[in-house]
Amino acid sequence: MTARQSVQRFVLRVHQAIYELSGGFVGHHLIGVPSLLLRTTGRRTGRVRTTALIYARDGAGYGLVASNHGLGRDPAWLLNIRADPTVEIQVGRRRERRLGRVVEKNDPDYGRLWQLVNEGNHHRYEGYQASSGRPIPLVVVSPAVPPPAVPPTAAIR
Repeated sequence: MTARQSVQRFVLRVHQAIYELSGGFVGHHLIGVPSLLLRTTGRRTGRVRTTALIYARDGAGYGLVASNHGLGRDPAWLLNIRADPTVEIQVGRRRERRLGRVVEKNDPDYGRLWQLVNEGNHHRYEGYQASSGRPIPLVVVSPAVPPPAVPPTAAIR
């Protein structure tokens, strides 16, 4: 990891701490771009893991980039979503349960989403893509759809 990447990680950790400690009152915007808190379930521990991420709106969903600061491996939060797509996001002070869908480079929607999130972050992801040596996956977190209600008569049988 370069010195620049270390500084970025430190700044992001401080930002996340302020976002969490203020309950979302402070922290929604970072370096001129919107950010959210993503809460996933740890695939090995089962514990809630929180990560501050920059997002771009995509209809009712939020587009996220699994860039991991341009490192050559996927971030832990992406691995957690692959194991359990049920997540919680916090945008400002509002919390919502959502479902994460991983969008790989071969997905027909990837190009459109990549352009959306990259433009939303002032084209910073282009540098991450160049340095990572891997195709950077995207994630769309969409509203969770509740399971269909079971009619009362079906439950009695």
